[in-house]
Amino acid sequence: MLTLVCLPSSKSHTLPFAHRRNIARLALNPRGNLLLSVDEDGHAILTNVPRRIVLYHFSLHGEVNALAFAPSGRHFAVATGRQIEVWRTPSTPDVGDGDLEFAPFVRHRLYLGHFDTVQSIQWSADSRFFLSSSKDMTSRIWSMDAEEGFAQTTLSGHRQAVVGAWFSKDQETIYTVSKDGALFVWKYMLRYDAPEDAEETDESMQWGISERHFFMQNNAHVTCASFHPESQLLVTGFSHGIFFIHELPDFSQIQNLSISQNDIDFVAINKTGEWLAFGASKLGQLLVWEWQSESYILKQQGHFDAMNTIAYSPEGQRIITAADDGKIKVWDVNSGFCVVTFTEHLGAVTASEFAKRGNVLYTASLDGSVRAWDLIRYRNFRTFTAPSRLQFTSLAIDPSGEVVCAGSLDSFDIHIWSVQTGQLLDRLAGHEGPVMSLAFSPDGSTLVSGSWDRTVRLWNIFARTQTSEPLQLMSDVVCVAVRPDSQQIAVTTLDGQLTFWSVSEASQQGGVDARRDVSGGRKMTDRRTAANVAGTKSFDTVKYSADGTCVLAAGKSKYICLYDVQSGVLIKKFTVSVNLALDGTQEFLNSKLLTEAGPSGMIDEQGEESDRENRKDYTLPGAQRGEGARKTRPAVRVPSVAFSPTGRAFCAASTEGLLIYSLDTTVQFDPFDLDITVTPTTTLNTLAQKEYLKALVMAFRLNERTLIRRVYEATPVQDVPLVVKELPSVYLGRLLRFVALQADESPHLEFNLIWIEALLSKHGRWMKDNKGGMEAELRSVEKAVRRIQAELARLADENIYRIEYLLAQPAEKAGETLALDFGVKDVGDEGIDEVMVDGEDDSEGEWLGFS
Repeated sequence: MLTLVCLPSSKSHTLPFAHRRNIARLALNPRGNLLLSVDEDGHAILTNVPRRIVLYHFSLHGEVNALAFAPSGRHFAVATGRQIEVWRTPSTPDVGDGDLEFAPFVRHRLYLGHFDTVQSIQWSADSRFFLSSSKDMTSRIWSMDAEEGFAQTTLSGHRQAVVGAWFSKDQETIYTVSKDGALFVWKYMLRYDAPEDAEETDESMQWGISERHFFMQNNAHVTCASFHPESQLLVTGFSHGIFFIHELPDFSQIQNLSISQNDIDFVAINKTGEWLAFGASKLGQLLVWEWQSESYILKQQGHFDAMNTIAYSPEGQRIITAADDGKIKVWDVNSGFCVVTFTEHLGAVTASEFAKRGNVLYTASLDGSVRAWDLIRYRNFRTFTAPSRLQFTSLAIDPSGEVVCAGSLDSFDIHIWSVQTGQLLDRLAGHEGPVMSLAFSPDGSTLVSGSWDRTVRLWNIFARTQTSEPLQLMSDVVCVAVRPDSQQIAVTTLDGQLTFWSVSEASQQGGVDARRDVSGGRKMTDRRTAANVAGTKSFDTVKYSADGTCVLAAGKSKYICLYDVQSGVLIKKFTVSVNLALDGTQEFLNSKLLTEAGPSGMIDEQGEESDRENRKDYTLPGAQRGEGARKTRPAVRVPSVAFSPTGRAFCAASTEGLLIYSLDTTVQFDPFDLDITVTPTTTLNTLAQKEYLKALVMAFRLNERTLIRRVYEATPVQDVPLVVKELPSVYLGRLLRFVALQADESPHLEFNLIWIEALLSKHGRWMKDNKGGMEAELRSVEKAVRRIQAELARLADENIYRIEYLLAQPAEKAGETLALDFGVKDVGDEGIDEVMVDGEDDSEGEWLGFS
């Protein structure tokens, strides 16, 4: 998957398409409107970035090691193995003839000459030449078209593979950096074998080494490098996680910083040369560094081990993820960024749950502790442990927040602690196997536990006699969930059954045979086909929706299934991933990939690597999890799902990462209720005729944001209540979202508040009756109003003493003070006529009249 990150607004957006393999290379054209992404198999996708749509699919027939657009944007160069290909950039509707091409990818030329894999391609500023760097320890200069008097030139002299080569801004100098930390400066000079009195002609000139510099980083080697010709900055990343910034041609060091414990795999410099972006794939780190102010613009890191559990915060704005690496991360739903990371756990975190009231999170871990986290101050304020060392796997929190319960693998008892004192209150005995799932009913009267002893027990822990009602099932219980009205529980078992039980009657109300639904995808080691292997599949997690009408279930499969509780009908299946690099995503195996030693994808080829550093094996024999585990092909699975409290979204923890599915997605085009008479021109004509309601509805149908804003701002203030009153209810949610967005972006403070007041007063009753589908919009409006209130209060607090001081002064002295503070247009004998508020002269700002 591809994700776009907007650094100024600190938001990220995932593009609505995916490659069939892991993405290997990315390149953006100079205009910034075309993105070319290539996966490990050489399959390329050309994307229109502003509209976020796919234009073309194309195969480059091989693994791509380097990719770069020419500065002119008309061509791009691709390195596949030892050869380099230059292709013409396909035209787009906003460039060229205006129509998409039938055969868009046309190869311009093929370049051969290197003896090993090409690792880097860099173009000259005029797009006539490009440099290639290879593992054969050479760099070569190529011309895109045949140039008179130019011959392909080889730059040799390095002792290890060349990581990168670049032209200087004037193209008179070439810089090359090799893996062993050597920087060579190349100049166009007289040949060493030329006579002393020879003239400077093309025959007597050649590229030669004028200077040599070395980084001297002991055993560390250069993993990536980038050069910015305008500012002459060279940025290099090393295998020990340190990057250096040097200024060329003097090779003077400006900065060095340790940003990772592992290799820095990628580095990029933005167009102005102020921001440096680094990527470390092993730990999932993405960093953007502003070197002048020495500050982070962006610092993100994902889990480097499998995620186990997720939880939505009560207000639905944050998601908690916990993984085998012992880390707990808090993610912001709107921006997609990690807010804070907790690392106190010493083992894998297996369960997490929010308290129903307040910002308190509870987590259970295999290190034998249950911890409580304060998400306001971001601290661990309580730790619960058992008398003996246990591995906790399940967790449940009482709705009142007074009691926390946990189940473990080693002991078959349920441990209960007091949140206030942290003391162990009780141990519930009765299960004969590990307790794998716990859940409190929302009314707090019942604790539901599921165990591998094939029973679900209902505990009344707050009664005088702690009784338990056992429900017998046909197989080991994997997960339990309680409906929001506390009247029903959903149980998933190891035999692939999903059953529904009545809490009051302790009887089964319905069931679904989910083996066929959850099956899909065949692992490389499976002896049976994907259809026949269905008997071994089951759900690992199940959750009720906010209204209790649906359940969401997932497991060791590439599918997430949504069921209707009443009828047991499968409503929809969501495909988690189509990445063939994961085990269990393809339906049919390719017999060509089967070797005498087994499936080729399961064979560890690390020992065959050409570089000595890559041949080193740091894995531990038999390790299944943790940093030393042997990983050839990770299997696709969904260990946990969670519904948003609003019911408009759900999230899933998968092998690919944290996935969020939402109904509130913004689309480019909405075809419903649209006919040929609704166009931007007719909308503007309707607006000119002062039919504001009709123009607003037409703008919403076209779903063009600029058009909606134009109609919105053109509506007279006195007509706003009437327009809102007659607006069809189907557009209320969209108008609320738009007004909330305008309240954050536009300077028209009172105008936006008038719209909000009209919407709430005219349609408040309807919104209350349909709050299930309007909670997200109302929350965004509430946030906007609170922000405006806070800013106005701050502005008033800052200026109250200045205004009191000015009012207490005589007219002449007040005029002098204002002239110094604001800038005065006219100060006469009778006082101040007009005062400048927002600018320094008549051309900018706004003049306010003073008496």
